[in-house]
Amino acid sequence: MRRFESLKRLIILQLSFVGLIIHTAVYAYFWFQEYYPYLRFHGKAKFFRNGHLLMILIYFVLLFFFANMYGALKVGYLKATDVFISEVFSLLFVNVISYFQISLMANWVVAVRPIAMVMLIQIIISAVWIYVCNACYYKAFPPRDILIVHGERPIDDIIAKFNSRRDKYQVKNCINVSEGMDAVKREINEKYGAVVLWDIPVAVRNDLLKFCYSRSIRVYMMPKISDVLVKGADQLHLFDTPVYLTREYSLKVEQRLAKRLIDLVCSVILLVIASPFMLITAVAIKLYDGGPVFYKQIRCTRDRKEFYILKFRSMRVDAEKDGVARLASKNDDRITPIGKFIRATRIDELPQLINILKGEMSFIGPRPERPEIIDKYLEEMPEFAFRMKVKAGLAGYAQVYGKYNTTPYDKLKLDLTYIEQYSVWLDLKLMMLTLKILIKPESTEGVEKDQTTAMK
Repeated sequence: MRRFESLKRLIILQLSFVGLIIHTAVYAYFWFQEYYPYLRFHGKAKFFRNGHLLMILIYFVLLFFFANMYGALKVGYLKATDVFISEVFSLLFVNVISYFQISLMANWVVAVRPIAMVMLIQIIISAVWIYVCNACYYKAFPPRDILIVHGERPIDDIIAKFNSRRDKYQVKNCINVSEGMDAVKREINEKYGAVVLWDIPVAVRNDLLKFCYSRSIRVYMMPKISDVLVKGADQLHLFDTPVYLTREYSLKVEQRLAKRLIDLVCSVILLVIASPFMLITAVAIKLYDGGPVFYKQIRCTRDRKEFYILKFRSMRVDAEKDGVARLASKNDDRITPIGKFIRATRIDELPQLINILKGEMSFIGPRPERPEIIDKYLEEMPEFAFRMKVKAGLAGYAQVYGKYNTTPYDKLKLDLTYIEQYSVWLDLKLMMLTLKILIKPESTEGVEKDQTTAMK
């Protein structure tokens, strides 16, 4: 089994590496045919072999960096559409950087047409290459048969999650731990491709985890809050035994200062860039029904400090005339036609740049919630208070790796993952990844009307 998995991983790496080489070759062709002749003709640069190799190597390294960050190298793991979107974003960033690099070498703005052709050809190649790679991958490696070991919590949600990736997983059986450990272990030994440990007591889970590990059985385990906290702990070597340290504070002083500096610089730049779109949106909302352009609402940030969040109004003026706070649901008739568009494109969130500039929010952090909704969540899961150890954010870990209708408990675990593993690089990475989710419709889906808070 281990040899099979190693082969599988090696094939994925080879496919990804070949894809990067093909894209780099397209850029190299246009470099030799278009940009380098221009630079040499105008006396701006004269390259020998090593110089050309360096230019091409820089492009390849940049492409590898962005492709790895966005997930474009995960052929066979992610859905084909996700890989394609990731690759398009990676290529876009690398080609823009390369264009400005060449322009700096020329001391002038060079022609856009060649780099635009590079991008167009690469997108076409990506679509074909990803389709071929996924088809070959799924033919060579059929879906993995999995066994779900669960407790008393309903399992419909977790089954639906794995069934959404039938290209990779097939739920063959489910067994409740109440049937006894001997029965569960006998079932695990039936040669499933993997075992899913879902909402079972910690002692039982630890026993099954060691049982599977000793037999080289793959395990998918959904963490509890305590697992997330331990994962973010520092490992110390005080004695001759491992020690994990979870600190009483979330962000260090220097991290908070760096985070605030990034917020100030980026909010000013983005307000300038986004101002035309904000003006058009404001006019459209006003012309539609004559109501207010902005929607102000009390939200909570770090230490549950309240502030007024700013958003472009996407619902009818009387959307909450009864005074009851409700999350938007699928096909919510309170959302206006203009509101549907600005919610799908996240334009409705742009006024929050003002909140960031004022220091009430950060670019990255847990999304700010309403006080009454926080009270409701705290009744069911007291750990919800942990996410208010940092300032609320315009986007966050839960928005990048979750969806709008991800259960509150799962969002909490994602937010705590961000808090416990915080770094300035993580903030920058999430800011880049946020651009990707803007064009993924599932990230803005409303919650089901009967969806309830997922519990421990």
